[in-house]
Amino acid sequence: MPSSRAVLVGTNRLEGWLSRFADRNGGYAVAGGGDPGARDGGLPAGSVRIEGGNGCVAVLSPPLPPAAPTSADTSPLQALLTGVDTSVVVGLLLIRRGGYSVGAARAGGILPSKTGPRYVQGRTAAGGGSPQRFARRRANQADALVEETALRAAALFDAHPPACLQLGGDRTLAAAALAEPVLARYTGLPRPAFLTVPDPRLAVLQDAARSALSVRITVTDPPA
Repeated sequence: MPSSRAVLVGTNRLEGWLSRFADRNGGYAVAGGGDPGARDGGLPAGSVRIEGGNGCVAVLSPPLPPAAPTSADTSPLQALLTGVDTSVVVGLLLIRRGGYSVGAARAGGILPSKTGPRYVQGRTAAGGGSPQRFARRRANQADALVEETALRAAALFDAHPPACLQLGGDRTLAAAALAEPVLARYTGLPRPAFLTVPDPRLAVLQDAARSALSVRITVTDPPA
């Protein structure tokens, strides 16, 4: 079975990536595009499928769904190349049990940010308290982490209103933070794909800022 892999490529590097794909795979042809108005379960809205001369396939998906259907005068690939506005402010919220990192970013660079380590006990020590007390302590720590993350994010987002949100880390904790009342005004913003990241630190947040508005490319190798 052909193997697949996914990469994130910034829009400023996409033409170069396409050129290298063509060199490695005997050129390529556009084999389909996702129509924002389609309901046929095909490619996601705004996505483009290309096929190399050797059978290698790549599906390029924009970080956010397009706001409108592609013009008849614009190819799906050209729409993808020009349709991502990297000048918008992206709200970043990364959270895991080891801590949080939140911020606002533009054009891949961090504006303000706040990172806070927060220890949440992962297991009981030998001879420790009852499982019930441990569970309550663990839940209280997680609740405190979620609340602090939401408060810090809200302060940064209020000062630098984002056009979209990039969430990452632990899905359950991120959803809980976003559900906090202080972030209610931001829950309806569009979101790029969720990021799987290690315990958030400034370097992790910087990586998230650079990749937030990147094109996600899934490459499937040609048949053997």
